[in-house]
Amino acid sequence: MNLENSGGTAPRTDVVIAGAGPVGLMLACELALRGVRVVALERLTEVDETIKAGGINTPSAEAFYRRGLLPALADIQKEAFGRFHSFVQQRQAAGASSVRPAPRFAGHFAGIMLRADGLDASDPDFHRAGPADGVGFIAQQALERLLAERAAGLGVEVRRGMEVTGFDTDTDGVTVHVSEAGEAGDAGGEELRAGWLVGCDGGRSTVRRLAGFPFPGTDPEITGRQALVEMTGAEKLGMGWNETENGIYSHGPVPGRILTVEFDGPPADRAAPITLEEVQASLRKVSGTDVTVTKVNSATRFTDNARQVTEYRRGRVLLAGDAAHVHSPFGGQGLNLGIGDAMNLGWKLAATVHGHAPDGLLDTYTAERHPIGAWVLEWTRAQIAAMRPTPHSRALRKVVTELTGTVDGTTYFVKKISGVWQRYDLPGEHPLTGRSAPDLAFSDGSRLAAHLEDGRGLLIALTDDPALAGRAAEYAAGYADRLRVVTARCPDHPELAGLLVRPDGVVAWGAGTADTADTAGTAGTAAVTRTAAAATLTAPAATRTAPATAACTVDELAALEDALRWWFGAPDRTAASDGAPAPDRAAG
Repeated sequence: MNLENSGGTAPRTDVVIAGAGPVGLMLACELALRGVRVVALERLTEVDETIKAGGINTPSAEAFYRRGLLPALADIQKEAFGRFHSFVQQRQAAGASSVRPAPRFAGHFAGIMLRADGLDASDPDFHRAGPADGVGFIAQQALERLLAERAAGLGVEVRRGMEVTGFDTDTDGVTVHVSEAGEAGDAGGEELRAGWLVGCDGGRSTVRRLAGFPFPGTDPEITGRQALVEMTGAEKLGMGWNETENGIYSHGPVPGRILTVEFDGPPADRAAPITLEEVQASLRKVSGTDVTVTKVNSATRFTDNARQVTEYRRGRVLLAGDAAHVHSPFGGQGLNLGIGDAMNLGWKLAATVHGHAPDGLLDTYTAERHPIGAWVLEWTRAQIAAMRPTPHSRALRKVVTELTGTVDGTTYFVKKISGVWQRYDLPGEHPLTGRSAPDLAFSDGSRLAAHLEDGRGLLIALTDDPALAGRAAEYAAGYADRLRVVTARCPDHPELAGLLVRPDGVVAWGAGTADTADTAGTAGTAAVTRTAAAATLTAPAATRTAPATAACTVDELAALEDALRWWFGAPDRTAASDGAPAPDRAAG
């Protein structure tokens, strides 16, 4: 138990999280990693086995990599690939006419498959994530179990079969009313006192509704069904995504997995149980086959309802994941969007709880994540426009298909789907600022991600510049509980003098871009220069020309000081005066 009770008041914790799915658990882990007391409440008594998301994108894989979870995810992916190969073998054994060698997975847009062999492999955005690039085929349930295990190891209290029924806020915190799931009102319930309440309770969020968050958006026009079934006649179905006169359906990539999309409006009652007859009727209608469903193991409905709250925080109540934004599942963006929310919010809320967050830090959560969420809604709406079985949409679909048949087109779509395009609009002029940090390989064999596993920020000194070395020692003392300072050498990127990386892996400051020195002062070229420099900094080593040894300018050192205070607050002067712990030395 991490609750305190004093003076007869409600039990006290730092943060209550409503919802312990992947997003709620990820946030709980991030908070607990930084010493925050967390109680997570989950309405369901066990992991929901209903078929859901089956993959993670690059930012999500990087997030788990930076917390030491990549080996476990690789094992999960290996099992998933085994199920996919079993699916192909079953179709071959059944004599399916449409079995064909599958290209390396690269995603899809509106069911238009994107071939990995059509990518521009030299694009620098595909070369930043290191080993995280090799993980993506991860089922949501497997991820949830992994995060639940991690949360338990970090001391998070997860209370299943419990839900939030109400709350009262004041200037000091939140009193959360909790009952067993399914109970009416507060009957038989209890109260929890916390500093903060975070709603990670899904698209029909109770926290969002009770807090009064505006939730504007567009109404649904489709009914989608996704199921794991047993059937006869499956060899008549096409593999992957297929468009027909009555909609679109997908078959695979695991045995019995089907998905149908019909454009006849949303379901009359989305909460009603899904029957075998409903799944079979939809599959027959859309596919135009007489396939027979003999058993439904798991099924769900979905629509293209697309909405987003206007702000992610109202006082001491915050939202993350589907509680903050809902949309159709096409392109697999929902789970990844929520994981990104959790990574962004976790360290900021932890700093706020501990009292060393600079003014306005928590408000940057909305400022940074709302634009990413808005993009996802637009991306999913665009896919609906290209999927409708109408002459206009089919004409649009043909144009998009032709674009995806080009190297530039495939590269564009895959960069969007994979998330490697994402960048926050942060203060600073360095070309890497606001981007996910490249997974630099250091001379001692370690990589950047390993230095982020404890959830602190990271300052890396990559040069012998005495000015930066002196500052590094000072910051190692003043920010010891918030920042790891590492002195390292990175042979692949000698142009870099140093990087400041936030706990979520985003670059907050950088120095040493010799590639841009000649053009940095040219009027009107800042954006072009910054983009070009970022491409050079993340390109494969063999394609770059090594510049002179990097060093920090006076302006860059001043910018570092500003960035530290902007993101990490004021240093602990007492610790600094008592003697600085030496920076970690990753390479000499």
